[in-house]
Amino acid sequence: MSSAYIDMNTIGALHDYYRYGKPKHPLITVIDLADAHPDRPEGEIFFRTGFYSIICKRFEGILKYGRSHYDFEEGTLMFTSPGQVISSNPGIRNVEGWGLFFHPDLLNRSELGRKIQSYSFFHYDVNEALHLSEDEDKTLQDCLIKIEREYAQNIDRHTQGLIVDNLQLILSYCDRFYDRQFMTRAKVGRDTVQQFEHLLREYFGADSLVEEGLPDVQYFASALGYSSGYLSDLLLKYTGKTTLEHIHLQLIDRAKHLLWSTDKPVSAIAYELGFEHPSHFSKLFKARTGESPRSFRKQE
Repeated sequence: MSSAYIDMNTIGALHDYYRYGKPKHPLITVIDLADAHPDRPEGEIFFRTGFYSIICKRFEGILKYGRSHYDFEEGTLMFTSPGQVISSNPGIRNVEGWGLFFHPDLLNRSELGRKIQSYSFFHYDVNEALHLSEDEDKTLQDCLIKIEREYAQNIDRHTQGLIVDNLQLILSYCDRFYDRQFMTRAKVGRDTVQQFEHLLREYFGADSLVEEGLPDVQYFASALGYSSGYLSDLLLKYTGKTTLEHIHLQLIDRAKHLLWSTDKPVSAIAYELGFEHPSHFSKLFKARTGESPRSFRKQE
């Protein structure tokens, strides 16, 4: 079966694809997906967009975002950033939902434009979707109505500011809803932390550092079935430290043990800990402890 890439860099191109008429604003739109009739080619489709999207829908079929499959059958919220690739299978069929799409140019010279990348849900591989309650969905739709009302009327000097303010409100609510989801999944979170700590100890306790090198964040995220961003958010929520901080702490603990309990040169210890260059080890050790490995070893 053939595959095709569809590039949509403008809101106008998005409306053309969905056969949704002409957009009322060049940089932002809200689409009722039940009324959208996409002009979809046969085969697997890969979408690349030049804008942000927040999509809440329920459909039959599977989307793939990054390397993860995204099941929307229960009704979930999905976020994408410009340049990301989404694919869908040929049998996908919309049932209901809405989509908010906005171009980065809308945020020029605004505070939201400077901080939008701080919303981590735009970076997920979407192993963890945001599941909305009916009340939460209604809260977001109330904001969408205000945005639609603004761009549907005559544009004046207040229009863009009010649209961006309501967009900011939507993202703030989503931040809150994600926190709620973390809290209601507290047991799952605690279990994940325990699994992560077990994997971390197991990796540093084996002789794999010399052969495999230092583990990265993606190694543990993949082992646990999460994206790197989501795992770090979860660990930060329950432990106050990111995945990388946990890796470095385990590394420093192992390094301290070797420095105190053996006479091995610092360069040999660096190699044993998975570093190709001893200088990189010394730099990290000093950054985490405030002193060099040699100074630490000289302490009584």
